[in-house]
Amino acid sequence: MLAEYATPLTFIALGAVFAYSFYAVLIAGQLSLGQAGFASVAAFSAATLAPSGDDVGDVPALLVAVVIGMAVGALAAVVLGLPTMHLRGVYLAIATLGFAEAVRVVLLNLEWTGGAQGLGVPRILTVGMAWTALAVVAYWFWRMGRSRYGRALEAIREDELAARSMGIDVGRHRLAAFVTAGAVAGLYGVLFAYYVRLIAPGDFDFSAAVEGLVTAVVGGSTMFLGPLLGSGFQTMVPEIQRAVGVEAGWIRPFLAGLLLLVVILFLPGGLASLIPRRTRMPSSVGGGEDGGTSHLAARRHPTPGETVVSLSGLGKEYGGVHAVRGVDLEIGSGEVVGLIGPNGAGKTTLVNMISGLVPPSSGSATVLGVPVGRTPVHRVAAAGVSRTFQHSKLFNRLSALENVLVGAHLVSRPTFLRRLLWLPSARRDERASLEHAARCLQRVGLGDLAGNRASSLSYGDQRRLEIARALASDPSLLILDEPAAGMNHVEAAGLSELIRSLARGGLTILFIEHNVGMVLETCTRVVVLDFGEVIASGTPEEIAANPAVIEAYLGTADEEPAAGSIAEGTLADPTGGGAHAMPPDTRTPDAVTNVDPGSAGTLPPPDTTPRSAT
Repeated sequence: MLAEYATPLTFIALGAVFAYSFYAVLIAGQLSLGQAGFASVAAFSAATLAPSGDDVGDVPALLVAVVIGMAVGALAAVVLGLPTMHLRGVYLAIATLGFAEAVRVVLLNLEWTGGAQGLGVPRILTVGMAWTALAVVAYWFWRMGRSRYGRALEAIREDELAARSMGIDVGRHRLAAFVTAGAVAGLYGVLFAYYVRLIAPGDFDFSAAVEGLVTAVVGGSTMFLGPLLGSGFQTMVPEIQRAVGVEAGWIRPFLAGLLLLVVILFLPGGLASLIPRRTRMPSSVGGGEDGGTSHLAARRHPTPGETVVSLSGLGKEYGGVHAVRGVDLEIGSGEVVGLIGPNGAGKTTLVNMISGLVPPSSGSATVLGVPVGRTPVHRVAAAGVSRTFQHSKLFNRLSALENVLVGAHLVSRPTFLRRLLWLPSARRDERASLEHAARCLQRVGLGDLAGNRASSLSYGDQRRLEIARALASDPSLLILDEPAAGMNHVEAAGLSELIRSLARGGLTILFIEHNVGMVLETCTRVVVLDFGEVIASGTPEEIAANPAVIEAYLGTADEEPAAGSIAEGTLADPTGGGAHAMPPDTRTPDAVTNVDPGSAGTLPPPDTTPRSAT
């Protein structure tokens, strides 16, 4: 019975292995079409170096060929990946496709490959061997998925900028995914060669690359079973055609194209998304106990009074327009500094420079001993800087708990290789990371929503989730960009108390907020920007009475007077629309209408345990 279906079963396994080479890069948000080139180089290299099919001593011939093929495929991926990893989207697809086509043409014109006639290879592969190889590849991606490395790849796919800010070295992770794709494609090339008996460069052409990509996308690039599901569909269609006596060659590509269209429009996660994704929940989500911190990486924090941020003449210019000009600022350990100013004053540009996202045009900046502007974002984050964004940059397809786990990337220990071996230490470290993430969620009042997708949360809860994610890295400097947006006055008061408690524990906080009343109540010092320049800096009481600040917000005596005061947190509309409690909301209509101020209640009492400087 099995012999009757040996051929389709073997091709299902082979197709799934090839699809996994696309899955390896799709999971990191990369679109590569070079896998056919990797497979062809590996297949011809193995067929040349291990041509007879005879065992090498006690080592099976196929195993020797597989090792050769995977090594050659991985090496080819390194050679191609190093100069192309800065490319994104369609540009990377074109570059990798060009590589695959160049390889095909070269192999077609080489004498030792047999040219268009191909190269004969003995059939060694059996259906059992094919499925064993598939099982090993699937196991690799299954164990990778819930590891620190796997979460980093998913974060890169969802939002590369946010991933960098979490301390993830995006370039290194993307190259690692690319090399994995090359090795898996090399495995496919060898298995294919030792099954079909005759390989030719035309077996690895553009259509082969497209078929592998379609298989991965249809199956799903968000779950490790996706390539197997996609390959099963792609392989069984012609078998069903033969069974019912329909031999029309156009049916398979037509159905594949139709299913691909349906998946893109209605099922972006592919067939695998129909299988519910479970989020592993630690026992501490409900209770918020402290424990397991010994399994997290230790961070050094500044001593009391130590300078955390030092800016000298910092400026940023865009095409002759000065967004920030000549800012001098020092922030000491444990300070809570509020950054306020009218819309367009340069507040976000300034914190972007401090966090390393934007290089300054002039001046110098040192943050936690790291010179920003010349230091990659992930290294600035590794120094102890964590932040939220003006516009939410959550990983929407991940749960709230998984978002915070990504935020804990710098304090979590690598577990992937140990997970492959089922070592107890990997489970302990993963459990410690889960409990740490749960405590961060509990701290901002989202413990009960840990398993919810980030995209399903209300706007106010999403802002809270960003704060929890930023806290997860155990930072020394926390930068918050409009953290109270979407919160009602009760929630904003709870956030204010949380910020003060974090500062009492030794954390330095710099935050932008349009709720001036909250800023004056929360901060130890307030800095006011107007037209990119610092116009005032001092205690909340000094800022509330500063004439320059009042003029910036409420206008001059020659202008129409506006009701309210700085101390009351009432701002004048710089566009001339009168006074209002908040500046004009620049969020998208969807973001504004999704705000649910009362969805999560108030923030729980914060943890005031001091942090030790090590």
